[in-house]
Amino acid sequence: MEGIIVRRVIPSDNSCLFNAVGYTMDHDKHRAPELRQVIAATVASDPTTYSEAFLGKPNEEYCGWILDSDKWGGAIELSILANYYGREIAAYDIQTTRCDLYGQEMKYSERVMLIYDGLHYDTLAMSPFDGAPEEFDQTIFTVHTDRTIGAIEGLVLNLVKEAQRKRSYTDTANFTLRCGVCQIGVIGQKEAVEHAQATGHVNFQEYK
Repeated sequence: MEGIIVRRVIPSDNSCLFNAVGYTMDHDKHRAPELRQVIAATVASDPTTYSEAFLGKPNEEYCGWILDSDKWGGAIELSILANYYGREIAAYDIQTTRCDLYGQEMKYSERVMLIYDGLHYDTLAMSPFDGAPEEFDQTIFTVHTDRTIGAIEGLVLNLVKEAQRKRSYTDTANFTLRCGVCQIGVIGQKEAVEHAQATGHVNFQEYK
């Protein structure tokens, strides 16, 4: 194993989850429109699995919603994309250092890794040396018979713990946001969502 684990920053444009997955799978940070289509098609094709109870909204409404470039993805979308690509997706949460593994029940032979700060997804890659160009990144890792990716997991956890130590995450229950449109202050993800639903404003900035 040669190299270091690096965090590759994905633009904050409400499509970071999709573009992060696109980068790890295809070395392409601009796959969001295509991957939103994949998810909508998957959900529409199986209304039994993807019921209103599962999605939190009617199947057809969800399909229109996820195609909107302002809408964020999460666990449902990651599980669908893991199956679409036939690879596990590991999502590391900085605040808790927990790793959520999507697609593991399928026992796929490869894994990619994302890092999540409470609001935003970036990708994790192995680079041959600090400062190496992104084209040298390794983003797909072999899953061993013990269902781990070996020593790399320890390096990844060190990076995640270091990010946690620096508090480079957003506590989405208690963080304060200001609406970029009307400048009103809201506390926590719940209030931000309620404000967005009431006004249609989706441009929030965190402020201390």
